[in-house]
Amino acid sequence: MVFFFLLITLAILMVLRMPIAFAMGITGFIGLAMQIGPMPALSLLERSFFDKSSSFILVAIPLFILMAEILTSGDVTRRAIIACQAWTGHVKGGLAMATVGASVLLAALVGSSTASTAAMASSAFPEMRRHGYNDSLAAAVVSVGGTLAVVVPPSIVLVVYGVLTETSIGQLFIAGIVPGLLTAAGILVMIKVIAARTDYAPKGEPFQFGHAVRVSSNVIPMLLLIVAVIGAIYGGLTSPTEAAGLGVLGAFLIVLSQRTLRLKAIGSSLSRSIRATVMIIAIIVCSSIFANYLAFTGVTQAILVALADTELSRYTILAIMVLILLVMGMFMDQLAILSLAMPLAFPAAMTLDFHPVWFGIIVTKTVEIGLLTPPLGLNAYVTAAQTKVPLRKIFHGLLPFIAMEVVVLILLLVFPRITLFLPEMMSR
Repeated sequence: MVFFFLLITLAILMVLRMPIAFAMGITGFIGLAMQIGPMPALSLLERSFFDKSSSFILVAIPLFILMAEILTSGDVTRRAIIACQAWTGHVKGGLAMATVGASVLLAALVGSSTASTAAMASSAFPEMRRHGYNDSLAAAVVSVGGTLAVVVPPSIVLVVYGVLTETSIGQLFIAGIVPGLLTAAGILVMIKVIAARTDYAPKGEPFQFGHAVRVSSNVIPMLLLIVAVIGAIYGGLTSPTEAAGLGVLGAFLIVLSQRTLRLKAIGSSLSRSIRATVMIIAIIVCSSIFANYLAFTGVTQAILVALADTELSRYTILAIMVLILLVMGMFMDQLAILSLAMPLAFPAAMTLDFHPVWFGIIVTKTVEIGLLTPPLGLNAYVTAAQTKVPLRKIFHGLLPFIAMEVVVLILLLVFPRITLFLPEMMSR
C-alpha cells in the first residue's frame, strides 16, 4: 500500500514538473522514513550522497562533457561537418549522408545527443536547405543523427548506466561501437532509398578533390583524438576516467594549435560542463536513494521472485521490458528513464541471466529511439527550436528512420554477438 502511495506521489511531482532527480530523492526519502524511521533515513541519505558522489568513475562525466564543450567552442565540430560534406555532397542525398558522417564524429567526441543535434541543426541544416533539400527530410536527418551520441562512446548515457548498475564502463564503451556504426549504416541506407524514390535530396556542389583534401586536414587531429581515447580504453592502457582526462588535454591542444578558442569561450565551456555534471550526478544520487527504499521494502526481491515463478520465457519478459522502456521514451528523457527503470529492470535482467553489458546496450538503444518518438521526442524539439521547422513535419520525416531504428534494435536483440564480440576480445 505504501509503495503505491509513493508511486502516486512520484507521478504527481513529475506532473508538477519537478526535476526527476529531486522527485525520486524526495519519494525515496519519504519511503525510507516510513519504513525505518526519520533519523535512520537521514543517516542513509547522508551515506548515499557520499558513496555515490565520491565514486572515482564519476570524474569521467565532467571530463567528457568538458572535452565536447571545448571542441564545440573551438569550431572543431563545424569543420568536421564541412569536411564530410566536401566528400559526399555531390551525389544525390550526399549532404544528408555527410551530416550522418559528421554526426558519427560528433558522437565520438560530444557524448550528448542534444548537444550533437543542436550543433547539426545550426550548421548542417542550413546547408541542406540551401541546396534544395526538403525541410522534413533535412530536419529528420539532423534529429536522428544526433541520437548516435547515445550509443557511440563516450556516451554519457552509457556512463550513467554503468554507474547505476556497477557495470564496466570501459566494456560498455567498446560494446557501443558496432551498434552505433550499424545504426549509422541504417540511416545512410534509408537516406539513399528516400533520395532514389523522391526529389527530397538533390545533388550538391560538384566534387573537388583538392578542396576535400584541404578541409579534411582540419579533421585529422580530431580523428587522432578519437582513436587515442577509445584505443586507450580498448587496449587496457587507461580507465575511462583517465581516457577522459586524456581527451580534455587533447581537445585543448587541438584548439590551441588551430587558434580557434577564445579565452571567454573557455569560461563558458567550464560553466556549461559544471551545470550538466551537477544535473547528472543529482540524478545518480537520488536514484540510489529510491533504489535503497526498494531494497528495504523488498519490492525488488518480490519482483525477482515473481519472475522466477512465471511461466513466460525470459525473452518474452525482455520484450515486455523493452516495450515499457519504449513507451517511457515517448514521455521522458533518457537519463530520467535510466534512473527510474534500472533499480528494477537491471536486477530482473540479471536474474534472467542476460549479460549486463549487452543489456546496457539494449536499454541505451531503446531510450535512443525515445528521443525521436512523439509526443516528447527531445531531439525533434531541439531541431525545431534551431531550424523553425514545424514539429509535425519533423515527426513525419522521422517515421522511416524510427522504423529503421526498430529494425536495428531487433537485430541487437536476436544477435547478441553483434554487441559482445568486441568486449570479449578486449577482456582476453
